[in-house]
This record gives sequence, C-alpha cells and structure tokens, in this order.
Amino acid sequence: MFKHFVSLQWKSFFRSSSFGKGLAVRILMIFLAIYMLVSLVGLGSGLYFILEEVFPGVDPMLKVSEYVIYWILIELFFRYFMQKLPVMDVKPLLMLPVKKSSITHYILGRSSVSFYNILSLFLFVPFVIVLLIKGYPALNVLVWLFSLICIILVINYLNFIINKSDKVLIALGILIVGLYGLERFGIFPVTEYSGKLFYALYQNPALALVPLLTVIGLYYVNYKFLRNRIFLDASLKKKTKEAITSDLAWTKRFGSIAPFLQLDMKLIWRNKRTKMQFFISMAMIFYGLIFYSLDTYGSTSTIYLFVGIFMTGMFLSNFGQFIPAWDSEYYSMMMAQNIPLRSYLESKAGLISVSVVFMFLLSIPYVYFGWQALAINFACAIYNLGVNIPVILYFGSFNKKRIDLTKSAMGNMQGTSATQFLVLLPLMVVPSIIYFVLKTFVSFEVALLTLGTLGVIGFAFRKQLLDKITDAYRKKKYAMIAGFKEKNS
Repeated sequence: MFKHFVSLQWKSFFRSSSFGKGLAVRILMIFLAIYMLVSLVGLGSGLYFILEEVFPGVDPMLKVSEYVIYWILIELFFRYFMQKLPVMDVKPLLMLPVKKSSITHYILGRSSVSFYNILSLFLFVPFVIVLLIKGYPALNVLVWLFSLICIILVINYLNFIINKSDKVLIALGILIVGLYGLERFGIFPVTEYSGKLFYALYQNPALALVPLLTVIGLYYVNYKFLRNRIFLDASLKKKTKEAITSDLAWTKRFGSIAPFLQLDMKLIWRNKRTKMQFFISMAMIFYGLIFYSLDTYGSTSTIYLFVGIFMTGMFLSNFGQFIPAWDSEYYSMMMAQNIPLRSYLESKAGLISVSVVFMFLLSIPYVYFGWQALAINFACAIYNLGVNIPVILYFGSFNKKRIDLTKSAMGNMQGTSATQFLVLLPLMVVPSIIYFVLKTFVSFEVALLTLGTLGVIGFAFRKQLLDKITDAYRKKKYAMIAGFKEKNS
C-alpha cells in the first residue's frame, strides 16, 4: 500500500497543470540545494581537523556534542517556518476500501525521509567517517550517529505538534537567545553541561534507547492525532473561529494615509507570508552578535556597516522589495477606485520608516561593544530612512508577479524576479563602498557623516522623490495589473 501511495503522489506531481511553469526557478533551487549539500559534506569532512586546531587538547567529539543543544533548538525554530506536514488528497481514498491507518502511516513515514531530515546527515556522516578513520571505537561512533538520527526524527515529529503555535515559536526564540546570553556573559556554562549529556551517548551506547523511545512515543502521539481526524465528514466540516478585529483608531492621526496603514498592518498580521517576514525581521536584530562577538574585525570594519544596514533595514528589505505585490489580489480593484496613488506610496514609506526607527532602538544595546557600533547603526538608520526607502519604492514599480499571502515565506520564490536581486546593489553594496572608500582614505567619522548627510538629503527631498516614484507607478499601472492577474506567475 505504501508503494501505491508513492506512485499516486508521483503521478500527481508530473500530471499537475502547473508542472513546467517556473521551471527556471525550480532548476535554480535544485542547484542551490546541491551547493548546500556539497558545502555540508565539505564542512563535515573537515570539522574534526578544524576543531582539533582551534581547540588543541580537546576531543573534537566532545566539542561537537557541546553544541548539539543549539542545533536542536535552532533547527526546531527554522522548521516552524520551513517544514510542513506532507499531505495528500485523502478525500478520494476515504470512499475506497483503504485503511485509514495505512494513510496515516504513509503521511508520517513520508515525513521521516524529507529533505530537512536528510540535510543534517550530510554534515554528521562525513564527520563520523573521519572519526572511524582516526581510530575511534566503531560501535560507540555508530551508535552516536544512530542517536543523532533519532534526534533528527524527534525534531521532525515534535515540529508537527508545536507547529502553528506562535507562543511556542516566541518561546524557542527566547530560549535560544537566553542560553546564548548565559554562555556569552559567563553566567552559566550551558555547552559544558549539555555537552556531557550528549557525549554520554557516545560513551555509553545503551543510552541510545532514550532518543529511540522518544521517537516511538512522538510517532504514536502524531499517529493518534491524525488517525482520529481522517474522516470524510470531518474534512467537509467548516471550522469556525471567532474573528478578533481591531479598528486601529490610533492610525487616524496620520491623515489621508491612515486607511492604507490599517490595511498594511492587518495584512501583515493576518497572512502567513507577511507574518513570517515580520518575525524574521525582528529576529535579525541578533544578527550583529555573530560579528560583534568576534575579535577578527576592527571596531570600524566595513562589515559592521553592512550589518548595520542589514539590521536596521531588514523589514525594509523583506517587506519593501515586494511592494505592491503584497496587494496583488486586489490591486486592480484599488486602481479602479478613486484612490490617490501618492497616498498609497506614502503609507508604505511611513510604515517602513517606523520599522527602521524601531530596529535602530533595538540595536542600541550594541553600544556594549563600543561607541563605534552605536554610531554605525545610527548612520545606517539615517541612510535607510533617506535613501533606501525611496530606492526600494522605486524598484517596486518593476514588480509584476502575483503573491499568494497564505503560503510560507521560507523557500517560497513566488513573486521573485530579477528586481529582487538587483535592488540589493543600491541597498547594501553602494553604502558599503562609500563607507569603505571614505574610511580608508579620509576617516571613520567622515565616512559616517557622509552616509548620514545623504540620508538627511534624501529625507529632505522625499516629497519630490515620491512624486517621481508615483509617476513611475502610474506609467506601469496596467502592466502591473495584468501581471498580478496571472495566478501562476
């Protein structure tokens, strides 16, 4: 029966009316996946020697075990966005003599061989092979690998239980940051104690029963949950839920752009893709910790300018690059009404401006790493407000691809075109080049002052810039409407 289900899914994929559309994007994603897998194999093969050089006298196996806890939590966090339960069209099967238990086992079994589960093995298997070559006990190493495979499956089945719970997502994010903070500031040695726990799986192979039994338990929980919901009448029953609404009355103080601000804020919070973009943008405030916690770079390195543009302008980039495609489902209706296009664009600029200011305020604690960090982030925020907001709005006039807001943000290339890649040049590369040249040949202070001045000039001329951008949208109005009507674009 399992083989028959696989055959049905295979035929459904190739006989789909949408097969062949967006083939270039699929090919690109395949190449990116191959590159990722090859990189993981390379990292896994060299991980033993890297750890041996960086931590002399410490067992590389112990060092890897110390960071398994972070790998579990981070993978759970990202799987919330990326991995969904593999479903199949069960309604026709429910009218046939097919056991519901077989359907349930197929769905759960198929999830165990997903790309996300196999991904980690491309890192751990080469590492284990190196350990065997180095003379580590074969039984202990192989049982440790078996334990990691069980942990991967635990993450897989646990994700199905916690998925769609924003509270769990926030708790995971707080837990990851909290554990890192305890470790970073020397309050509690998280990796030391967790490392002993996972290293014990290598020292005592009998402990592999713990992750194995956990997998079996989670599989049973998921099986009971799905098996009790595979009924024809249950699938036909409409789920009712009380709608929680807000009139967002405080936005009325913004005058003519208030209705558009309300629509944007409701759109962000009520749809999967925009909601995920919001959470991702907020999480990226911790991106600077990756670089500021290292002593590799100087306090005024160009990399910090890039980080500052990225952190304070993450929402600008994530949300702004798909303007007005977010409104593609009803864009033609909006354009048929007596709605000022200028006010529409002003509302987008206002919303993004608030996000830039908010992200800068969140970045203020980076002053812990030196006053230069605060100065760089402030200059980046001013540059984003004055220069990058008009730039992102102008590039939005080239967007003609429809976006389905109900789909996940991760791995979703819908609405993506060459515009989304080209806009990165003026957003990220240009300010980094300006900063690098002026810092190198003049001074750090002059470089920041120049970027800040450009931002102030852009802000001062925003009215004129928005006039030009509005004209660009008006000229491409009908081409954009036609593009947004193509549902498979």
